[in-house]
Amino acid sequence: MTSRTPREPRLHLVPEVPAQPAAAGRRTRPRTPVRRTPTPPRGIPPRAELARQARALLADTVRVARWAQLTGSAPDTAADRAAPALRLSPAQLRELWGGARLAGLVEQGEPGPAGPTEVRGGWRLRAWDSDDTAVLRGWVALFEAWSLVRPAPGDADTTLVAEIVTAVPQLLAFMQLSGGPVAAVELLDLLRQRVTELREGRPGAAPRAAAAPPIAPDPELVRLLGWALDALSAVGALTLHARYGDTPARARLTPLGGWAMWTKLEQICIAAQSPAGNIEQSAVGMLRGCAGLTPGPARAEYRAWLAARPTGPAVDELLEAARGEDALIRSLAFDALRTVGAPARTAVRAAADEPVLRPYALLWLAEHEGEGSAADPEEAPQTVLTRQEATWLWVDTASAAHEHGSGQLLLDHLDSAQQPSIPELLAEIRTCGHPHTVQVLLALAAAHPDAATAKRVRRAAFQVHNGGA
Repeated sequence: MTSRTPREPRLHLVPEVPAQPAAAGRRTRPRTPVRRTPTPPRGIPPRAELARQARALLADTVRVARWAQLTGSAPDTAADRAAPALRLSPAQLRELWGGARLAGLVEQGEPGPAGPTEVRGGWRLRAWDSDDTAVLRGWVALFEAWSLVRPAPGDADTTLVAEIVTAVPQLLAFMQLSGGPVAAVELLDLLRQRVTELREGRPGAAPRAAAAPPIAPDPELVRLLGWALDALSAVGALTLHARYGDTPARARLTPLGGWAMWTKLEQICIAAQSPAGNIEQSAVGMLRGCAGLTPGPARAEYRAWLAARPTGPAVDELLEAARGEDALIRSLAFDALRTVGAPARTAVRAAADEPVLRPYALLWLAEHEGEGSAADPEEAPQTVLTRQEATWLWVDTASAAHEHGSGQLLLDHLDSAQQPSIPELLAEIRTCGHPHTVQVLLALAAAHPDAATAKRVRRAAFQVHNGGA
């Protein structure tokens, strides 16, 4: 589905509500409760101070990003020039360049046959000195990608690493609610419990006996807890105190980390109190629950669902939902991915190679990489997609209108077609390759008020059904 703004879907399907009989006397409009803006707890500085801290924390990362913007080159492929110019070691340069990409400060395409793709400064980099929101969003993107900033030890068990990444948000929430330094032994106990819950929750796992003794601390679990705390400290979310072997003795959230976790907890609490309350649902279940919501409440549900789980697995689950048969779920999945922002870029770029996801992925990338520009997103399908991809997307959107909307909604969708006439539209629909082309054409024929046009559309459906052009 195309967008009138980068954040709101053009075609939002809301189930029709049967008209209610007029009540006697005057009809009153129900009052919409006004939700107050939550006040951060004591100890969390104002946004301006948080942005100042984020600028100071990422000063070297921004220097590397600006060098890349000025030269048009990736510092990791031009280390012989970048390292002396920036007075950094090659290892520092690689780490800071990775942080610049994760924070959305730069835009870099995939290398082509002719060599490396030119690097451009992103919207956040252009607004870095003047826009506190851009700075905080850049830091949050880096915070969400903490496990990529400092990768896990190469000899670590990948399954255990994934379990720890999944468990970390719960540890951070515990630290936020504690309001002070937390001993490593407490974090280790909480981590062990969470890993055990994750293992027991897998299909086919045997339930643990009620009287079974607690699992003894695993040295590998201790080592990987130390890795997680070090990585979170590297992005500025934690302050570490003293060390005991591989693990800090105590850790506490920084003001930035406390603000990020408070924001996540607020999102979860707000959605938990809402009528939808989709936090515990799968991605498909959450998206189905949002299908009848207007864009604002739907985005609140997306944010709460994302806040309750690690970003990487959540993005993968949304993309898996988008691969299904339901076109409405596909569109809503990419709406939810717009809420994720920069941390989803790599996964969405990879999804652009899949025919079913390609039009949505290309539009998502265009919107994300063009964030802050004055270009009209309404023109994106004409400028970003090929004619065949735009037609495929039109049919996919029409399929959502047919399955979840009304005949009139499907007719209204005709206005968004690039083709100036019905015959030209039908000619391109017949060759776009969408699996629901026949169903869409038959529904359009049934809804169209003009008998001659309806007959033409039914004939096109018959031709597609029989494999004709």
